[in-house]
Amino acid sequence: MAEFDFDVLVIGAGPGGYVAAIRAAQLGLKTACAESRETLGGTCLNVGCIPSKALLHASELYEEAHSGALAKFGVNVGKTTLDLDQMHAEKVKAVGELTGGIEFLFKKNKVEWLKGLASFTSANSVEVNGKTVTAKNIIIATGSSVAPLPGVEVDNEKAIVVDSTGALALPKVPDHLVVIGGGVIGLELGSVWRRLGAKVTVIEYLDQILPGMDKDVRKDGARIFKKQGFDIKTSTKVTGVSVKGKKATVTVEPAAGGDVTNIEADAVLVCIGRRPNTSGLNVEAAGLSTNDRGLIEVDHRMQTKVKSVWAIGDVTPGLMLAHRAEDEGIAVAENIAGQTGIVNHDIIPGVVYTHPEMAGVGKTEDELSAAGVAIKIGKFPFAGNSRAKANRDTEGFVKVISDANSDRVLGVHIISSLAGTLIAQAAQAMEFGATSEDIAYTCHAHPTHSEALKEAAMAVQGKPIHM
Repeated sequence: MAEFDFDVLVIGAGPGGYVAAIRAAQLGLKTACAESRETLGGTCLNVGCIPSKALLHASELYEEAHSGALAKFGVNVGKTTLDLDQMHAEKVKAVGELTGGIEFLFKKNKVEWLKGLASFTSANSVEVNGKTVTAKNIIIATGSSVAPLPGVEVDNEKAIVVDSTGALALPKVPDHLVVIGGGVIGLELGSVWRRLGAKVTVIEYLDQILPGMDKDVRKDGARIFKKQGFDIKTSTKVTGVSVKGKKATVTVEPAAGGDVTNIEADAVLVCIGRRPNTSGLNVEAAGLSTNDRGLIEVDHRMQTKVKSVWAIGDVTPGLMLAHRAEDEGIAVAENIAGQTGIVNHDIIPGVVYTHPEMAGVGKTEDELSAAGVAIKIGKFPFAGNSRAKANRDTEGFVKVISDANSDRVLGVHIISSLAGTLIAQAAQAMEFGATSEDIAYTCHAHPTHSEALKEAAMAVQGKPIHM
C-alpha cells in the first residue's frame, strides 16, 4: 500500500494551482487538486482577468461604433444601441469555454479534482469535505480576495456598493459610478462603464494613480484618463459610504485632513487592493505561520520552512499577478520532480488593460534613482510611429531605461493600444540580458507598432531616426 494517496496535492485551481497540477502530472507524479468553486480557474478565469477583458473588449467596440470614431475611416454606422444583457452573456460564454477547457486538461492529464475546501491536518495531510487526503508534497495556491475597506459594506446583490466581482455584473449602466482606488482594477472596470455611458469619478488616497508604475506612465496616464472624461480625485480619503434607496453617498476629505464633502452615486466600486487567501487553511497544523500581511514565506524554490509544503502566487510575497503564479506553478512542479524550476521575479511584466494599455517590466526610473544606479533613458512617442499614425492611434510612448555603464536594459515602460503585447519583447530581451543597443540593432518589421521600441532603444544611444 502506498505511503501517501498522492505525490502532489495542490490546494486551489487558479492560474498557479491548475498549472502546477497539470505540470506535476506531466512529470509523472500522481496529482490531485482541491478546489471549492463549481468551476476551475480561480478568481482570474471566473471573476477576474477573463470576464473583465471580455467586457473591456466589448465596451471598446461599443464606444468605437457609438462615438462616430469610425466615420473618418469611411465607415458610417447608424444608430447604435447597447444590449447589456447580451454583452454579459458573451462574457459568461467566454468564461465557460475557458473553465471547461481546464476541466478537460485535468482529465487529459489524469489530475484528480477534489471538490471542496481544503485545510491542513498535518504537514502531509488535508481534510476536504470531511475526508482526509495525504500527499508527499502539498502546494498552497489559494490566491487572493478583494481587500475590504473598513466601515464600507459591500453588497454585490444590491448592485449599489460593489467589489470587482459585482462590478463585472452590474445589471444596468450607472449614471454615476464612483471608484474607490486608482489602481489597475479600478481603472479597468471604470473604463468599461465609462465607455458604456457612465460618469466615472475615481478617488485615490495617494497623490497619483497607478501606484508602482513608472512616473511617466502615471503622469501621462492621468492626462489620458482625464481627456477621456474621468474625474480623478487624488490625495483624497474616503471616510464613509451610506446607501439610501437606489443611491449611495460617498463621504470624502483631503488625505492630509480638511473639509468633508459628499459625492452622490448610483454605484460605488470598492477596489483598494487584495489580500491573500490563507485564513481557513489551518497552516499551523502543518507547522507553518503567516507574516503580518497574511502571506506565507518561501525560498527561491517556492518551498516553505516545512519540507513537504510549497506555496505559490498571491499567498506569497510579490506581485499579485496571474502570470507570475503560472510561472511559479510550472517551476514548483519541476522542483518537486527533482528538476530545476526557476522564476526570475525581477522580470515580470505588468499590464493595465485600459485603452490605451499601459505596461511595464523591470525597474522604474524612480526605483533606480533611489538605488543610486546611473542610468540612460530613451523615449519615443507613437506620434512618430508610421503604423500608429496610419491607424490614427498615436497616444502613448515607449521608454527604455538602461544601465549607464553596461547599457543593459533595466526597465521598459509603454503606453499604447498594444502595450500588453509589446511588453513581451522587452521582457524576453531583458531575460537574455540585452543591451539597448541589442534592441536598437534588431530589425523590426515595418510598419508595426514594435518599431517604437526599437526607436526608444536607439534614443538611449541618442540617435532615434523618426524624431
